[in-house]
Amino acid sequence: MQPKEFETDIKNDWCAGCGDYGILRAMEKAFAELGLASHQIAVFGGIGCSGKTPYYLEVNGIHTLHGRVLPFATGAKLANPELTVIAVGGDGDGLGIGAGHFVNAGRRNLDLTYLLFNNEVYGLTKGQAAPTIRQGEKTKAMPRASMQNHLNPVMLALSSGYTWIGRGYAYYPDQLTLLIQDAICHKGSAFLEILQPCPVYNDLHDKHWYERAGISGHPRLYALSSENYDPLVPAHTDETLRDEKFTQGMRKAQEWGERIPLGVFYQDLSAPEFTQQISQQTVSYLERPPARQVPPVHNSKSMVDMQSLITRFIL
Repeated sequence: MQPKEFETDIKNDWCAGCGDYGILRAMEKAFAELGLASHQIAVFGGIGCSGKTPYYLEVNGIHTLHGRVLPFATGAKLANPELTVIAVGGDGDGLGIGAGHFVNAGRRNLDLTYLLFNNEVYGLTKGQAAPTIRQGEKTKAMPRASMQNHLNPVMLALSSGYTWIGRGYAYYPDQLTLLIQDAICHKGSAFLEILQPCPVYNDLHDKHWYERAGISGHPRLYALSSENYDPLVPAHTDETLRDEKFTQGMRKAQEWGERIPLGVFYQDLSAPEFTQQISQQTVSYLERPPARQVPPVHNSKSMVDMQSLITRFIL
């Protein structure tokens, strides 16, 4: 398959230079290289610039509600466990109103992938401070500096129970493609933070800031793999090793400014996946999930009488 097979003819209205384009191209390439067919994929978008992503991909696409992308994606995966489910959303959507869903999606360890587009601002609504911008920082779109402390997406994902946690950069498409593929292939809850400049509203952390060297002279963005960092918790392991890997992930998650790590922070293969746990309680679940069940009908009509409910709303 070729990446262009996942392109649509819908006009893309993202701003010129937006990091969303790099993410979109990386998603197309990841799908193609994994050999996924369009009908096997469902991409759920939230509200914001990133929420438009499903329109620009030739896959099953669902544009959901503000902060609710993960519940929609969860429902689809539970209904059809064979579907490759990907949720996409911005840092404002996912870590503001959607923060509660972010935490609970992680602790379930359901086999889906969440791509968080992080530009530190609410781009669609003209640049207000998002939960990831740091206290005291002020972009050109903000009337005054942020008075609140920021949320650290990687640390929050670790503490919430995601079993695959990574970070990529929108303008490094080759590395980002590999990270998206790795996240999709992981059998459990996968979270990928994607740093992306907003060329219109965020003048603090633009492309030049991310890609130039820090004061030390070293590149600001670096790959965890370049330091022989090992994020893996094997399938059969003890608590001691799991705690060690978790702790090293927490340490790396706090690096910011002079050095910003990219790559996989943590991957736990020892935790049970959610649909497998369901199948232990409901033996027929994986063979007959909700998507395969035919609603009971009589004479081409549903046997469930909804008239009383409809009448109630009409009145």
